[in-house]
Amino acid sequence: MAIKAYILIETTIGKTKDVTDSLVSIEGMESVDAVTGPYDIIAIARAGDVNSVGGLVTERIHTIPGIIKTVTCLSITA
Repeated sequence: MAIKAYILIETTIGKTKDVTDSLVSIEGMESVDAVTGPYDIIAIARAGDVNSVGGLVTERIHTIPGIIKTVTCLSITA
């Protein structure tokens, strides 16, 4: 069963659109939305297991210029 993750992303000022465009091109992303509030983007991703989610975040998302911080929330619904 695939793991679903909500990734809350804070970006530097003026970089939200660039980060959003980069996220959309990553395999496994279900949706990427710019939002208001304490975070600038909420992305939903699916991966085969928890380790794959970790790799996606650390290797693909954290390397995008303009990202300050991420918080990853794993879905626990069956």
